Amino acid sequence: MSFVQRLPLIAPVPSLARLALTTCLLLPACSRPTLGTAGQDGEAAELPALSSPVPAAAPSTAGDADEKLAAPPIPEPEPPPPDFVPAPLATAPRSVLALQTAAVTRTAVVPAADGHRVRVSLIDLAPRLGAWHLLRIEDGTHAALGLPRAEFHLQPRDRGTRLELSQEGVVLDADGRRTACALWGADSSPLAAAAEDESAYSRLCNGALYVRNTVSGHRTSKEWVTDFLRDRVPAGDQVVNFVKEELMQDAFLRTAEVERDAEAAAEHDRPPGAPAPPRLAPEAQASLFVPTDLGLKVKSDDAEGRLLVGRWYGIEEEPGIYVGGLSPSHVSRDVVREQGAAVSPLDEVEAKALTYLVAFDLDRFDLDFALGTDHPRVDWSERAQPGVRDDRLPGPDGFDTVAPLARTGRVAPHRAAGVIATFIGGFKRSHGAFKTGRLAQIHRGSHYGFVEEGVILSSLQPGLATVLVWRDGRVELATWSEEDDHRLGEVRHARQNGVPILEPDPDTGAGRPGALVTKWGEGNWSGSQERKFRTLRAGLCLQDGAAGRFLVYGYFSSVTTSAMARVFQAYGCSYAMLLDMNALEHTYLAVYQKANGEREVHHLDRGMSVLDLTYQGAVVPRFLAYPDNRDFFYISRRKR
Repeated sequence: MSFVQRLPLIAPVPSLARLALTTCLLLPACSRPTLGTAGQDGEAAELPALSSPVPAAAPSTAGDADEKLAAPPIPEPEPPPPDFVPAPLATAPRSVLALQTAAVTRTAVVPAADGHRVRVSLIDLAPRLGAWHLLRIEDGTHAALGLPRAEFHLQPRDRGTRLELSQEGVVLDADGRRTACALWGADSSPLAAAAEDESAYSRLCNGALYVRNTVSGHRTSKEWVTDFLRDRVPAGDQVVNFVKEELMQDAFLRTAEVERDAEAAAEHDRPPGAPAPPRLAPEAQASLFVPTDLGLKVKSDDAEGRLLVGRWYGIEEEPGIYVGGLSPSHVSRDVVREQGAAVSPLDEVEAKALTYLVAFDLDRFDLDFALGTDHPRVDWSERAQPGVRDDRLPGPDGFDTVAPLARTGRVAPHRAAGVIATFIGGFKRSHGAFKTGRLAQIHRGSHYGFVEEGVILSSLQPGLATVLVWRDGRVELATWSEEDDHRLGEVRHARQNGVPILEPDPDTGAGRPGALVTKWGEGNWSGSQERKFRTLRAGLCLQDGAAGRFLVYGYFSSVTTSAMARVFQAYGCSYAMLLDMNALEHTYLAVYQKANGEREVHHLDRGMSVLDLTYQGAVVPRFLAYPDNRDFFYISRRKR
């Protein structure tokens, strides 16, 4: 049994009486806690009863049921259109379902225990992926089926599993293997029991199907205070910004003294399959440093635990993951000359700020994305200006909640054991829009968009840096364009966060600094009016070369985006973007490594360990064993 399976689901909420505002905001982290639809609508059909298992060749018949219920099963859904048609701009309040223009709806009439007939609809929200479905019972009739509510967010265990309605519930069709799944009946209602469960994922049909339930996500005390100030206190955001800018600018700064040791450096061979090394200044070559607070277990034979500047090291027991470190001052002067005025000069502090990079071989791993229980939200950002904001709408897409869909804030249980790393996503909605510049004046403020399992939860906006996972699993970092909208039906996951730090040169394809790297307001880099940009930041880049394709996570202990551009370009990245910033909560990365047959949680920075819960003295991993309020990415080893 895996460490995830052994752990209970726990999500304590800190009491207001235990909160100390100044302490929580100043410390790197507070002490660890312990424990109407769019699409194609078919005519309503009366369906036959189905027994389990269902023969793959043909559906079973109703048996003793009313003759009228022996009608053929619902017809096969029509294939989705070749191009995705984006939803029109909202002009009145609407639900998140309005964005799912490719959704396929099938409706049938089923018998209830009291003799009534109940109209039930099943919506495949993203037919090309077959991951999320919405079961909807006609208003006011769900009690006749013994159900506590009228809408249920369903997720099959395996992507691509088709769901069909039956009298007793649904039939799961996984590559021709058909299995009946009873959801309601005369004697019991498994769906009702699952919906009333307090778990984010409630199992049905021996785990072949889940009901996703809306739950509360864990927040650290610092996050609780920050959200409370921003949501409940007038000018609370100004208080938070004052603390960040005046008292926490270099709170996470790490530096490392380097020493040249050509003889020791010669013994450090580049591990097989590692990404391309960075371009280094001559004085940084053959230099070693002690990795301050690095919590990952790297394969190094150095007796003093030193690492070679810029060299990639493998992770113990996890082939395909590599770790390296350097400071922006170690970057080759050739890179500095190439960038010229496209980046700002680095001050003395950020030039020496230690940076860690973690590379994942995309030939070995899959990338997935999930929303947190609370963040990012889908309402208006306070940064959206009056000229682009439509106050008749609760949010830029016409809604301020993704209901009736459920945000779970954690990995589905059957996938958790296969996850080898997690890291935080992007900005919260409060800062996820533009206040100044061209992007602030168009598309209602250009709120950052996101897609999970093919379902559009916030519209992707042109001009924004985007992490993309396509239906075939291919990972791409790119700037979204209006021409890309027709490809939305092929997107499995997407997360936007600002504008590019690096983007491909149109002639060579090599990464070059984005046009807004030095523009504080226009780039929405989050700083202060006094241009205090330097802070803890995390970012992603894509390195694509002879060694393969690598997704590279960068952890920059106290820098501006200019320093990020310098480092990512030195590593030969073709595209780079910001993730989140300012605190360990927002730059979290953990790798789950094997030790003595068990899997342990190891954090990129040891300080991140306070962000996981504990249970009976053991670390309970964030995002895997309990719901979290923040969005995140997770990486799993690809099945071959």
